[in-house]
Amino acid sequence: MPPPTAHRSWHDALVIYLRAPVITMLFLGFSAGLPFLLVFSTLSAWLRSTGVEVAAIGFFAWIGMLYSIKFFWAPVVDRLALPLLTRSLGQRRGWMLLAQAMIAAGLVGLSGIDPVGHLPLVAVFALLVAFGSATQDIAIDAFRIESAPEDVQAAMASTYIIGYRGGLLAAGAGALYVASLVSWEAAYLCMAGLVGVGAVTVLLRPEPERLALTTQLIHEPRVRAFLRASRGRSKTLRRLGAWVIGAIVCPFTDFFSRHRRKAIWLLLFVAVFRISDLAMASMANPLYIDLGFSLETIANVTNVFGIAMSIGGGILGGLLVARYGIGPILVLGAAAAALTNLLFVALSLAGQHLPMLVMAIVGDNLANGLASAVFIAFLSSLTSRAYTATQYALFSSLMTLPGKFLSGFGGLVVSGEGYATFFLISTALGAPAVLLAIWISRDRALMPAPRTA
Repeated sequence: MPPPTAHRSWHDALVIYLRAPVITMLFLGFSAGLPFLLVFSTLSAWLRSTGVEVAAIGFFAWIGMLYSIKFFWAPVVDRLALPLLTRSLGQRRGWMLLAQAMIAAGLVGLSGIDPVGHLPLVAVFALLVAFGSATQDIAIDAFRIESAPEDVQAAMASTYIIGYRGGLLAAGAGALYVASLVSWEAAYLCMAGLVGVGAVTVLLRPEPERLALTTQLIHEPRVRAFLRASRGRSKTLRRLGAWVIGAIVCPFTDFFSRHRRKAIWLLLFVAVFRISDLAMASMANPLYIDLGFSLETIANVTNVFGIAMSIGGGILGGLLVARYGIGPILVLGAAAAALTNLLFVALSLAGQHLPMLVMAIVGDNLANGLASAVFIAFLSSLTSRAYTATQYALFSSLMTLPGKFLSGFGGLVVSGEGYATFFLISTALGAPAVLLAIWISRDRALMPAPRTA
């Protein structure tokens, strides 16, 4: 391992973005981002425009819980071979293609329904889309981690973020545009067609190399111990037991055995890293509206500046990690994500001030794009190549749950103390993440040093 002071040149850092695995994540990111809004805000707009009651629409938000509990079925995606698909495409590509088929089927199903009077059926197809989307996320994350070494992961994360934003733009503004010109049915059919972007990518790119499942299980001490203890038992029972231990137990014991006492602190860091920006997110739009900004102004500023800065932050994060390594940029990302909440404090005090709104959205999205790129690279470095899907699904779920939980209390704080106090509190929530990032960045065992050219 080279010394921590060894850095790539800026040219070498930029050239990373021309590698095939990095470019691949642009299209897989689009495929991952496309379904998200189609079962959330875009679906809500369709339901409301057809006269569905607001109270009923609110319950559809629960569909999003599937994204936060995907670690429950991640071991299946990680280890279960699919008939025909796994043999012809491989474990990761086979599951991605199956997930994309579920997404497309759900979108086609939604396109043929009149929501009025058929809400249960709408919910069924929306759940199918969300389940397929969460499953695709599991497989894509594993594919990304296994496709390239650690020093390329930040660049892959940044192109993934760009593609993901493109998917959100297509499913948000794109779907609304088609719906306004033609119909909602046509909009959802068009989105089903765009699922083909991910499917074509899966078919064109090779499966990453990994040990065969049987080989992995044989090398697991716990699996070997189980097989020795179960001699004489049913062969089917022994195979099932070995699979369960290898797929469900070993990913967790592997993480704790590798990191020992540090494991709890690492999991705590994963839980608090995004708590600041997730906790404040629920009150951003209410703040804009209460200050008197029109919906058109909010949409224009968040789409133009927000998406551009999020993409720019992702690219910047990838370049900085490639140049300087994960450690220092992890600290920068944690600090930036928390401190940019102070821009919303300034906005709440400035009132209906368009330049301040632009500044807040630019700073917030730039910081979040940078922080997301470096954090995805960090989580990838924590993940064992033997259990990529299961461990990364656990990390990504843990990353969002605390912030989403706290965001539910945002309205109570705002109603009692005001917006300025709320955003000050959300800034303070980022302090533990910054302190833990500093500690982690100084641990050379946790921080892979940047490679020289």
